[in-house]
Amino acid sequence: MTVKKYPNILYEPEDDVLNIWLSKKPIQYGEDENGMIIHYTKNREPVYIEVLFAKRFFNKNKKTDMPKNIRYATSSFPLDKA
Repeated sequence: MTVKKYPNILYEPEDDVLNIWLSKKPIQYGEDENGMIIHYTKNREPVYIEVLFAKRFFNKNKKTDMPKNIRYATSSFPLDKA
């Protein structure tokens, strides 16, 4: 069994969208959270995050300023700049 440390990530530069897949669980619904669309399972587990206008979002926000559910969902992903 292979364990991945970080979720699958894809950046689309032409649209400036960062896609983060946290799991392969079925998506039930999505919610807009301050420039991000978060897709959840029926049990409200985050599955997939779309960060719209990603460059502007990460320049403007610090990880500690993000909503609690986003901090939780991205806790294993180093969002801070190097």
